[in-house]
Amino acid sequence: MEDETTKNPFTIKDCALISLATGKKAQNLKELRAQLQIVDLSSVYFHFWGGLLRAGFEEREYHNDFAEWVRHEIQDDHLAERLAIIDPSDFADMEGLRHELIEVVEERLDEIEYITWARADRQFQFIRSQIVVFDTRKSITSPEDLLKAVPSMSTSAIFYHFIDARRRPPEGIDDFRAWLLRWEDGYDDLCDLLAEIDPYFMTLAKLREQISSLLAEYFGAKKK
Repeated sequence: MEDETTKNPFTIKDCALISLATGKKAQNLKELRAQLQIVDLSSVYFHFWGGLLRAGFEEREYHNDFAEWVRHEIQDDHLAERLAIIDPSDFADMEGLRHELIEVVEERLDEIEYITWARADRQFQFIRSQIVVFDTRKSITSPEDLLKAVPSMSTSAIFYHFIDARRRPPEGIDDFRAWLLRWEDGYDDLCDLLAEIDPYFMTLAKLREQISSLLAEYFGAKKK
């Protein structure tokens, strides 16, 4: 007869976010607003979260591509700052995030008298994303195993399990919490701590470090 650990394993997976051209572009704020209204939601996702998986990603001035483009190509510092503080983690879905983006751009259009154009070779190129998932052939069988597993996960595995999982039904939460909530022992307090981590304004390496530290503190206190 199977016990809880053998019938409830956590399968560790890895991923890559593939960039695909949409053919949609914008050279000014009116065009940006128009394209935001119709672009595939995977493009909104990519331009907020995709930067985390780009090779050589480090701390950058702005955490989403819209703010970056507005600052450097439209040269609108005021709007760039407004866009930069939008946290995608605050929205239940990408549609809500899209509406927020459109509203912020529309507010700025109402404020300005003249429309600034980016150079023709510096237009905003809308990219959509497609995630490719890999089986690492690794799994863990108890919550305590997360202590060793998380620090050794690749940053893209952290992205898959802690960030991308939030847009997957039915739970709409990270894979760690979704798994922990299935245990009869009760890890609600640990899940609450994980839920407090906002992954957006940090690198994936820092996110992995923060999750690892939280787990070490939690299970260390539990043993006392």
